[in-house]
Amino acid sequence: MTEPTYAGLPTFLRRPPASDFSQADVVVLGVPYDLATTHRSGTRLGPRAIRAASLMLAWCPPYAWDFDPLERLRVVDGGDVHFDPGRPHEAPAAIRAAFAGLAGQGVLPLALGGDHFISYPILQALHAVHGPLALVHFDAHSDTWRDEVGRIDHGTMFFHAAAEGIVDPARSIQLGMRTHNAETHGYRVVDARELHAIGVDAAVAAIRERVGDHPCYITFDVDFLDPAFAPGTGTPVVGGFSTHEALRLVRGLAGLRVVGMDVVEVSPPYDHAEITALAAASVAQELLAVAACRPTA
Repeated sequence: MTEPTYAGLPTFLRRPPASDFSQADVVVLGVPYDLATTHRSGTRLGPRAIRAASLMLAWCPPYAWDFDPLERLRVVDGGDVHFDPGRPHEAPAAIRAAFAGLAGQGVLPLALGGDHFISYPILQALHAVHGPLALVHFDAHSDTWRDEVGRIDHGTMFFHAAAEGIVDPARSIQLGMRTHNAETHGYRVVDARELHAIGVDAAVAAIRERVGDHPCYITFDVDFLDPAFAPGTGTPVVGGFSTHEALRLVRGLAGLRVVGMDVVEVSPPYDHAEITALAAASVAQELLAVAACRPTA
């Protein structure tokens, strides 16, 4: 409370930096990677921007909850995943290895992206421990376009994840899509038209029915938000959702068996007054509260 929000070490929500995760419940890891983008780059700067914006949130718990997730969970900031930008083909393995280490210790990861491709190696790492995962996916894009094996692209990784059995489409749900893809690959797709029509409460019910008690991974692409609320992203699409709606949707996930989560696609060069970074940091804070409510067995 005595340190100004504009000073000090910019860890996520002022959590202590750590390299030893043996006593942690949740580890925040940045993944400053944007080599899979198909339009505007810049999301490699996303983790730093989200952390800086989170300092404005660190002085109090999220207002809509009756507890402070930081009092229930031991959360540390593990810094950023390291990879050599001169060897871009090695980055997926480096990401996978970093999150495999967390999963092997029974630690819940919260990843800060980076472009959305980073979810794929994270899912691979978690699948090795938990088996096929349910995916709860907030986005303007389905990211399930068909692609050849081995390509690194932020619009195809959930096609690969389904094809390889890493995620179980029959347990998975995608929300907010407002770009056309005729193939669902078995995912339940609640596109923007349907989500706007049915509203938050019905959408939450659909998520909970779809996922059930299956281990699930929550991924939040900031372009789920309308560009009016999140201009700082690489592939903005109009007709999206407000931050208020997004936070309500995330809160509705309390009680799911969450094994991992991420917030991705913040591109600071296109942001204004840090509103996209602040939205992402706020979603990440809500995800910590959701994690604090997950079943322990």
